[in-house]
Amino acid sequence: MVDRLVNSEANARRIAMVENCFGSSGQPLAEQGRVLVGEGVLTKMCRKKPKARQFFLFNDILVYGNIVINKKKYNKQHVIPLEEVKLESLKDEGQHRNGWLIRTASKSFAVYAATATEKEEWMAHIEKCIEDLLRKSGKQPPSEHAAVWVPDNEATVCMHCKKTQFTVLNRRHHCRKCGSVVCGGCSSKRWLLRGQSSKPLRVCLQCYDELTRERSRDADPAAPPVKAAEGAGSGGDSSGDDDSDDDDDRVAQEKHDEPKFYSDGDKTEESNNHAAKEAGGK
Repeated sequence: MVDRLVNSEANARRIAMVENCFGSSGQPLAEQGRVLVGEGVLTKMCRKKPKARQFFLFNDILVYGNIVINKKKYNKQHVIPLEEVKLESLKDEGQHRNGWLIRTASKSFAVYAATATEKEEWMAHIEKCIEDLLRKSGKQPPSEHAAVWVPDNEATVCMHCKKTQFTVLNRRHHCRKCGSVVCGGCSSKRWLLRGQSSKPLRVCLQCYDELTRERSRDADPAAPPVKAAEGAGSGGDSSGDDDSDDDDDRVAQEKHDEPKFYSDGDKTEESNNHAAKEAGGK
């Protein structure tokens, strides 16, 4: 189905519309062979609280952004290559329902659909795109993924020492290895996590010890250097600095349109166009 839609006029119009909605803040999305498979609003679990984000699923990438004006303008565009993605379904828990994890080597996060049916549709379409990509490229799915960050409001005290209470002065930080919310003292070390950054990142003391032991066992002469995190005690290197789509106050919408997936709709549209052309030629 996707192969048949590659050169369709409807697909080209849709991609152009997505580019226009992001404006100059987004990167060009039209590429040879790219197809817009579907779009819709999902609730993304951000560092501070769940927030509504507009998602666009293409046959090779997943794009999402902040909603400025619904269906008209988005910003903070994020582009995720689907070859790097692994999905993991989440069990319903309290108010968090119909969710799953989107895992990549550089960033992992949870999203939630409005209904169980929408979750099933999103996951099925994303999985199919990933499967087709890997089959065509012959690549293997990635084996390592970044940790999912624990939301700030789920930790009132440091998850490492269990003692330090978070205040305006004692700010929350996230270990980039395990995702735990930790205090500055318990995350005063850095480690080069190659999948996430070219620079050493903040890690908690427990992960630092585990990584050090692993390096000793491997005896790798090219192992990354380790140094103390600058400004750890004063709140430097804040976790929020790395979650660039977490800076607005737009929360999850109670009402929104159902997600739209185009494969079936295009079949009907193209059939109608074909029939119209035939009728016009008679």
